[in-house]
Amino acid sequence: MTAPVFTELTNDGIATLTLNRAPVNALVPSFLEDIAKTLDILATDKDVKAVVLTSALKVLSGGFDLKAAKGLTSAEEMDIVDHLNADFATMYAFPKPLITAANGAAIAGGLFFVLTADYTVAIPQAKFGLAEVRVGANFPVGPLEIARDALSPLALRRLTLSGNPIDAADAKTLGIIDEIAEPEALMNRALTVARDYAENPPLAYASIKTQLRQPALTIIRDAIDNRSDPTRGGWFTAETKAAMAAMISGLR
Repeated sequence: MTAPVFTELTNDGIATLTLNRAPVNALVPSFLEDIAKTLDILATDKDVKAVVLTSALKVLSGGFDLKAAKGLTSAEEMDIVDHLNADFATMYAFPKPLITAANGAAIAGGLFFVLTADYTVAIPQAKFGLAEVRVGANFPVGPLEIARDALSPLALRRLTLSGNPIDAADAKTLGIIDEIAEPEALMNRALTVARDYAENPPLAYASIKTQLRQPALTIIRDAIDNRSDPTRGGWFTAETKAAMAAMISGLR
């Protein structure tokens, strides 16, 4: 498959949603929109009982596309903020079981494919982090509220203020992921969890998930509706652009 997002459905109702935007599933508006639209379709498909999200690449996602970010206009900055808010909210509100099989690193915006999941299985080699502080960028309301809701205070403080990635063992200890599986067992384990979650009565599952996540989603949706996210007034500063350039140089 060459599409940036593709799905496969097993005969027992488990859909696999695979991210495939080479080389590292970097986030841009069109990619985020493709993911959100795919989830909207899966949410209403009566044949789909649960979804496993994974990657066709060596990482789950490297986060926002820094190379693309260098030349963004103010309007384009607002566009990516709007997509981060709306599309991650779609993931967080997904009414069916959403299980993430993290077959590699999930960094910065890429970590939200873990934080929006109901359960995450990861390989031992995977790394997890929120690198926004390293590139001098504040959090839009959507990612911020999801991180606050999904992470413990200790994990939130450590990830957001250090900007450093942690390994799978530490991520499990901090409750960021649920379990670790060897690469060859990853998908089977994620599918097993998905089948287990799918056995729950679907209306009750969706209702309880909404009860748990509604406070965060209300804040996000209010910010979207009122266009009140502070980052919409200018997300990147001169400091951001210098930090991004330094990080790109370091990655090279």
